[in-house]
Amino acid sequence: MATVELRFSALPEHVRTARLVAAAVARRAGVDEAVLDEVRLAVGEACTRAVGLHQHGGISAPVKVLLIEEEKQFSIEVGDEAPHAPVQARSADEVLGDPDAETEEDEMGLAVISGLVDDVEVSAGENGGSIRMRWPTTPPAATFT
Repeated sequence: MATVELRFSALPEHVRTARLVAAAVARRAGVDEAVLDEVRLAVGEACTRAVGLHQHGGISAPVKVLLIEEEKQFSIEVGDEAPHAPVQARSADEVLGDPDAETEEDEMGLAVISGLVDDVEVSAGENGGSIRMRWPTTPPAATFT
């Protein structure tokens, strides 16, 4: 299992860099080329959400992005350190139906992510939250010389 960890200051201008890194690592991990735009958009939404939570909460800690390559899947986890009401890990659809969700903008970002990614898990607690997104990978084609 290969993992790339990216940390960046909670500034909107760093979200683009996170998107580009995520797409490059996803491509290398074997995520289908047709899905890479969705990876970029989903990571952009998740990172923008984390940046907003940090800025709104006055949190100086960096936003953390984990890019995890496993045997048959590629995962991206975007973490924030903003305090949330404690909740169990659940899908983005379950969070959207929760009347206690952070804000309308937060719900919109989660709706966009769940529309782009089939396998999304949102978790949050008093020490921060995370959005974990997963995509299937295909093994590289064998080359013969």
